[in-house]
Amino acid sequence: MTDIGAITGVTGAGGAARTGGPQTVDYDAFLKLLVAQMQNQDPTQPMSDTEYIAQLASFSNVEQSTKLNDKLDYLIQMSSIQQAGSLIGRSVTSADGLTSGVISEMRILSDGAIAVLDNGAELPVGPGLTVR
Repeated sequence: MTDIGAITGVTGAGGAARTGGPQTVDYDAFLKLLVAQMQNQDPTQPMSDTEYIAQLASFSNVEQSTKLNDKLDYLIQMSSIQQAGSLIGRSVTSADGLTSGVISEMRILSDGAIAVLDNGAELPVGPGLTVR
């Protein structure tokens, strides 16, 4: 059987879900905070050179993390497309066993993938789908 977890975005018990809670700060918010801190610092006690360098290092780390996340998202998308393409021509059966056929095309959507069968039926690719 083919692993369809990457196509659907569904992970097993070992997969980690990416969620952002209220304590997370995105790249733009971090920049705004940094600029506000620099603009509103106490003139009688300005930020020391080491504090300033530490802020810039933090800024650089956030920027690099953002770029890395974008590249990883792109790789995941490309992997999903490649896996979906490898399913074309394969026999599938729906989770309930009522629909089956040979995949003639795959549609990749933002929330998953749809397998279009040779008989015109459409099956969402997800848990329970049997691929032969």
